[in-house]
Amino acid sequence: MAAIFPCHYCASLTPKCFTSTIPHSMQLPLPLRGLRGFNARCSYQPLHHSEFQNKNNGKPFSIKNCAISIALAVGLITGVPTLGCPINALAANPVLPDLSVLISGPPIKDPGALLRYALPIDNKAIREVQKPLEDITESLKIAGVKALDSVQRNVRQASRALKQGKTLIVSGLAESKKEHGVELLNKLEAGMDEFELILQDKNREAVAPKQKELLQYVGGVEEDMVDGFPYEVPEEYQNMPLLKGRAAVDMKVKVKDNPNLDECVFHIVLDGYNAPVTAGNFVDLVERHFYDGMEIQRADGFVVQTGDPEGPAEGFIDPSTEKPRTIPLEITVSGEKAPVYGATLEELGLYKAQTKLPFNAFGTMAMARDEFENNSASSQIFWLLKESELTPSNANILDGRYAVFGYVTENEDYLADIKVGDVIQSIQVVSGLDNLVNPSYKISG
Repeated sequence: MAAIFPCHYCASLTPKCFTSTIPHSMQLPLPLRGLRGFNARCSYQPLHHSEFQNKNNGKPFSIKNCAISIALAVGLITGVPTLGCPINALAANPVLPDLSVLISGPPIKDPGALLRYALPIDNKAIREVQKPLEDITESLKIAGVKALDSVQRNVRQASRALKQGKTLIVSGLAESKKEHGVELLNKLEAGMDEFELILQDKNREAVAPKQKELLQYVGGVEEDMVDGFPYEVPEEYQNMPLLKGRAAVDMKVKVKDNPNLDECVFHIVLDGYNAPVTAGNFVDLVERHFYDGMEIQRADGFVVQTGDPEGPAEGFIDPSTEKPRTIPLEITVSGEKAPVYGATLEELGLYKAQTKLPFNAFGTMAMARDEFENNSASSQIFWLLKESELTPSNANILDGRYAVFGYVTENEDYLADIKVGDVIQSIQVVSGLDNLVNPSYKISG
């Protein structure tokens, strides 16, 4: 069942290959590593035939495949459209947009900020409060006392925006949530005054915790602006488990052979507004305790991956039907109200589109699937760990190809310490379970 997964088509462009216990068909492509220039030569050496087979035609990878990898890397750096993957679609579609069009300003990498901007709301007044509070993170990178001066400007800008826009913010609250939203706004306003005192006392250590607290209030206000679920899921998916809103889970991992870390709890926020089918499928599996006791099956510095059950199946077998349960590829494009299903953005010709849930943050959570079958995801999940030449934030070859449905928002840095064989002791839903509709775990008992 397990297969050695080649690092990419061309061994000369990567420092090493990784092995994995994930079935070959469910692995996502690794990015190129160690790219130093365009003059790399392909030092192809024959390996065992089964290790380098193309899934579609059974032929070993060749010099042609190496050239494709180099072309892809060149295209990413130069912005020149290149031939794309999968290989059988190379002649049909260019993959990559002009990166200068994609990158407009520094990319947002904070998972909390990404989740706030992903909410289906349109209220400029609250965003004008949010932005300067988020900018405090950059201000704290300034050396010496100048950092606090910059933070103070951020806080005063946010406070001024709150006072000037409060009426518009309150008018944007959903009627059923208005009382709670106003309560949060009052706490936010009081928190701004407390922040000023912190800055007057030059208490730098208290800045980041206060920033986090105020942004939690902002995020709560923004969630209170969402009035119900904003669109209809396509009819063919309406009977599947759906997460119509947000939920959060705590994943407790037992870490082996690490003297500095015995166990860790990762807090993960799941976004059903932009991925209701994907997030709903996951929450349903969590409630079935599908992942409890399962080992981490891939941890190579690029991603952490799990979800392959024991036995020949590569995903979840629904006991009520005794058949695999698969879900469609589900991606929401920025500016659109509802996701697109069953096709990559490349296949749709949306080369310059950005996704609502991008692979920007350390700990971005997404579904693994068969590389050549868009609608083959089931239970295998992965977390992206770091950027590389082919996976920079805001210009990511994974965006639009794999369904993101959440972010690790607490203890995400410890994902880098996870190894193959570490055990997921439990995953528990800690909020938002009432947003899950059509839960199949209840039907099965």
